[in-house]
Amino acid sequence: MIETLAQAVINGLLIGGIYALVSIGVTLIFGVVKIVNFAQGEFVMIGMYISFFAATQLGLDPLVSLVISMPTLFVVGVLIQHLLIRRVLGENDMPQIFLTFALSLLVLNVSLMLFTANYRTVHTAYSDAVLALGPLTVPVAKLIAFCVAMVLTAALWLFLRMTDLGKAMRAASQNREVAMLMGINPNRVFAVALGIALALAGAAGSLLMPFYPAYPMVGQVFVLMAFVAVVLGTLGNVVGALVASLLMGVAESLGVQFVGADSGLIVVFVLLLLTLAFRPSGLGARITR
Repeated sequence: MIETLAQAVINGLLIGGIYALVSIGVTLIFGVVKIVNFAQGEFVMIGMYISFFAATQLGLDPLVSLVISMPTLFVVGVLIQHLLIRRVLGENDMPQIFLTFALSLLVLNVSLMLFTANYRTVHTAYSDAVLALGPLTVPVAKLIAFCVAMVLTAALWLFLRMTDLGKAMRAASQNREVAMLMGINPNRVFAVALGIALALAGAAGSLLMPFYPAYPMVGQVFVLMAFVAVVLGTLGNVVGALVASLLMGVAESLGVQFVGADSGLIVVFVLLLLTLAFRPSGLGARITR
């Protein structure tokens, strides 16, 4: 029983690291730009396809393709901010919601047209490898993904806390008008925030590729979990999103292990409902405060 519980916790933490990359991107955009990006999952999917084609056409390992997927999606995020999102800032919430939702549908349907609904996989030398820890096993591909995800999360936290641009992003998230009076360019800050968020989504896609198939609808799974993590961890809180993502991964894994194969999401949403009932503001305080 204890071994089964420990194995479920390990599996949950490993997949929770991937959830964290997606949810941190969502919460970063909301915390800085004050919009909800419904298309975040589609950019995870794009990251997966970038890694798939980098592996099949260029022979690059998905981990190596991070150097392609992250910069590419950073540039895409900056362009989306300049060409689309900045035009609806200052409006009420509805144009912003419709914009990102329409972007999600556009990317999804273009992907279906270009790639069809077929599953695409990349098999690496470590895709099926496991690390034995006594009676417990740790999938190497998921362990690598988890470690890289934690490194990227720590790098983002240090960026927000230690660099001038990171501090400017936090200042703009607190009060845009005062930040402008202090010489901060909000458009530049927002473009960087969106670029970083999409780069994290691309990283999540590349890290998933060795053990998860790519298909146009794959982003829907991860963005759903990301939104739950963002609510659990408090909107705009990077650390809260990380902790909530890991908790959700563990809760999902325990549900699958002890309740039933299809019950993982049920357990996660029960956790969400309990949090909203007893702590509506979420489990963490805003990182920008």
